[in-house]
Amino acid sequence: MNKTDCQSLIMPGRSLFIVSLLYLVLGCAAFFYEVVFFFWILAGICLIPFILIDLALLLLPGDRLKVDREIPSSVAQGEPIKVRLNICRTGRLFLPFSIRLYDLYPDAMSTNVFPLKLDRNALKKSDTLVIEYNLLPNERGPWFFSGTEFMLGSIVRFWQLRVTHDVISRGRTYPDFKQIARGTELKGKKEKGQVRQIRKRGQGLEFENLRDYQEGDSIRLIDWRATSRNRRLDGRLKLIVKNYQEEQDQQILFIIDSGYRLPDFQFDSALNAMLMLSYIALKHGDAVAAASFGAHDLWIPPRKGMSAYTGLMNGLYDLHSAPVPSSPFLALENAMSRLNRRSFIVLISNFREEDDKSLSWILPRINKRHLLLLVSFRESEAETLAFPETSLQTKTNEEVLETAAAFTYLANRRRLYRKWEHSGLLVLETSPQNISSSLINRYLNVKKSGKL
Repeated sequence: MNKTDCQSLIMPGRSLFIVSLLYLVLGCAAFFYEVVFFFWILAGICLIPFILIDLALLLLPGDRLKVDREIPSSVAQGEPIKVRLNICRTGRLFLPFSIRLYDLYPDAMSTNVFPLKLDRNALKKSDTLVIEYNLLPNERGPWFFSGTEFMLGSIVRFWQLRVTHDVISRGRTYPDFKQIARGTELKGKKEKGQVRQIRKRGQGLEFENLRDYQEGDSIRLIDWRATSRNRRLDGRLKLIVKNYQEEQDQQILFIIDSGYRLPDFQFDSALNAMLMLSYIALKHGDAVAAASFGAHDLWIPPRKGMSAYTGLMNGLYDLHSAPVPSSPFLALENAMSRLNRRSFIVLISNFREEDDKSLSWILPRINKRHLLLLVSFRESEAETLAFPETSLQTKTNEEVLETAAAFTYLANRRRLYRKWEHSGLLVLETSPQNISSSLINRYLNVKKSGKL
């Protein structure tokens, strides 16, 4: 969307400021000396016409430039994008003495191009000047260009005219998943057929084909109707059995904590891992749903097929965490009320010892109906304090107490995780750098094990 409206603002230039300062100094000297007073009056009479003429030459021709921006509406976080500015000369009158360009890009992007000084000679020759520059999207979410700005300088540089064109552009910054599109993350996974044909809890068996009876087959699998139509050469019946395979389509629900438990860096890593695993799960034929709790209450119902990935991206691309309370208990309770079939629930948060009581009665209920994976991040600061590189003998009493407190905190966390694992839940503790690979491996292990 582009608009041609523009606003102008006259501003004094550096030369006018310097001349005014010198004139003020000359006026101070004229207060004491009569000879200087004469030159001061004469200088003022001569300067005023120059200043006014310089201003008139800058203003009278009006706006002589027009700009249009070309930028993709969907960009990837961390991937530089090319922005194209088409600058046209709208009149045949002379151009300003100097032209500086500013593109008013959003705060979520960065570049070191501006201010950009335009070539007046190039505009005189072709009437059109194309400017291309790279812009780096740093944050996910919607973005907005408020316009472009020209700073036009007068001939003597007494004045500057700031002209703002309302060239508006809007778009979205998504996480960078080019490597997924290239398939680099999926090599050796689904393509090699490593998923075992095992019946999964909560799932039925789908008929695949008919085949001859083999030793070890269950009598319940014999298709007597097909057997009655098939006889051997000696006249005896040829046993035919039904061959089944497990239903491949399973359901996965991702729940991410957008509250105080996950700071920005951890939240971004968790969201990227969620979207990456969603892509893989959809490739495997599973239905994928997503939810958020804390700062944002979000629910994206389960869908199958690669078209569902677009819906997930559009629903999650602008999600961010905020320092507000969040309750994993309420998130799981809400999920239980929405899920109609057995699902693989992946809950990403930072679980601590106090979560044991709040989750103690709902986790067994979930474990009966669903398969739950609790994902938590390692506490790197606590690990650094709990396992110092230097000896405790060289530390002060306060530092020793901090080390003991950190060690106790980590020990209680791991004791809680072991308790949950012994009750049949899945627990994954990982770092933000490794969460994607850890989640993918755990998902593939679940697919192979038949636990779902």
